[in-house]
Amino acid sequence: MIFPRKEDVTICFAHVAYRMADRFAARGTGIRHFQVHTLEEFKARIVEADVVSVSMMWRNELIPRAPKLKFIQSISAGLDQYSREALKAAGIRLASGQGVNARAVAEHAMSLILAMTRQLHFARDNQVKHHWRGMIGDLSKREDELGGKTLLIVGLGRIGSHLAMLARAFGMRVIATKRDVASGADAADLIVPDAALIEHLPQADFVALTCPLTPQTEGLINARALAAMKPSAYLINVARGRVVDEPALVAALAEGRLAGAGLDCTMEEPLPAASPLWDIPNVLITPHSAGETRRYEDNVIDLLLENLGRLWRDETALKNGVV
Repeated sequence: MIFPRKEDVTICFAHVAYRMADRFAARGTGIRHFQVHTLEEFKARIVEADVVSVSMMWRNELIPRAPKLKFIQSISAGLDQYSREALKAAGIRLASGQGVNARAVAEHAMSLILAMTRQLHFARDNQVKHHWRGMIGDLSKREDELGGKTLLIVGLGRIGSHLAMLARAFGMRVIATKRDVASGADAADLIVPDAALIEHLPQADFVALTCPLTPQTEGLINARALAAMKPSAYLINVARGRVVDEPALVAALAEGRLAGAGLDCTMEEPLPAASPLWDIPNVLITPHSAGETRRYEDNVIDLLLENLGRLWRDETALKNGVV
């Protein structure tokens, strides 16, 4: 692949909300760039682009419309929308945004854990109703403390490792699943292979999903896995909605077989108005916003500029390179 010189490159940023072009302009690189905010704009202007930075707006049928396109820097870590075979056939390189929001997503997961423990979702409901809750005699219904509790992290990657560090700072015991149990030994108190998940679920007070969506993880938290969890346990999902069998989760919550759930992602997004999840009191839902911080654009741009530098130096390996 012959990559164009810096002075010849045009970058297209494609995102409905993120201010990618504004933040890129602030770097003063002198590289031509523009941003589109709709799929229609993207379809019309992708012909101009040598480089595209995009996430969910990508469609593989755009490849024939993009004769100049040489490199895609994904804005997100998830790559479900890209056909690696089609990109490779067209000579288009692809790098993921893995790691750009690892700290943010881990902090969000910890926030959901704290919210569940301190029952902040119930407190907000009471505030809306102007209701001052009295003291609670029933121990099982009171707020709790994290010290001594066990967190099971499903997927000890960058997000999971950072979450483990935060959890241990709160005095929690951390168990984590990982494909390669020999690595990351210091991150958790116990690291077990992926296949041992069911065996360790009964120990967990919290189960946090930080794994990628793959054929192996789709539907991983199914009825069997939920049945293995303690009735006092909470499920936290900052991974992808399809990692969880949603009807099975709804049933477990409705039947009191799970204490609650903090969900940043759902099987269908936006979550349909008719979804029963909206009306379950012990569910706290955030709109797939775990990684959406004020620093997100700049974190992606750091990665983009790193990879552009490698391409201009004719280096084969890209940071987070996929194709």
